[in-house]
Amino acid sequence: MTSSGFLIGVDRMAIGTLNEKPLHAALKEWYARPDDRFEVAVDGYVIDIVRGDLLIEIQTRGLVALKRKLARLVEGHVVHLIYPVAAEKWIVRVDEDGAFLGRRKSPLRGSAMQVARELVSFPRLLADPHFSLEVVLIREEEVRRHDTTRARNWRRKGWMTVERRLLEVIDSCIFRSPTDLAALLPAELPEPFTARELAAATGQPLWLTQKLAFCLRETGVLVEAGKRGRSRLLARPVS
Repeated sequence: MTSSGFLIGVDRMAIGTLNEKPLHAALKEWYARPDDRFEVAVDGYVIDIVRGDLLIEIQTRGLVALKRKLARLVEGHVVHLIYPVAAEKWIVRVDEDGAFLGRRKSPLRGSAMQVARELVSFPRLLADPHFSLEVVLIREEEVRRHDTTRARNWRRKGWMTVERRLLEVIDSCIFRSPTDLAALLPAELPEPFTARELAAATGQPLWLTQKLAFCLRETGVLVEAGKRGRSRLLARPVS
């Protein structure tokens, strides 16, 4: 991992943040360098940042929406994808008119492993030499507004997320190959192992370690090595 600081002094209007969500705009400002070009049309797609021959995309929501775009772009370009994960989150609540109601710290803490929940949509892309993925660990505010008019908000008792705000970039982790993704496995984890044992070793939920295991199997970093009860055993292939 490489530590990162927030980039100060960049002209927001110059980098095309008009009408962007706050988190996306702030990450673009953090990543920007002199001579970068912004919102450039390439092969029928609009690219967030073009740095020489490098195409840089920032995605703050589900990566599945980029699956077709990324597959097309890597055919003729080098593509770097930036995906933020909230290592620390503050939840800000506002009423239906936007008036502040309160702010609290979420007990949930994200890690670089959370990228596995998104990478399951296209794990083999990580093996393409034209593609790299950077997980940016951040502190953020998530603004929630009370809105009972939408049926999808019933699980949160009427609260819906309206925007995310960057407070600080804490760290970043770059994955250039499936082997880099395998670095998320604890060094002390014995082989073979199950996804449940991986969850216990990392303190991550089982559903997440199952997704990581799937990505590593799909890219050939791990192979099935039998079963223990009903659970699949996983191990690195024997060379």
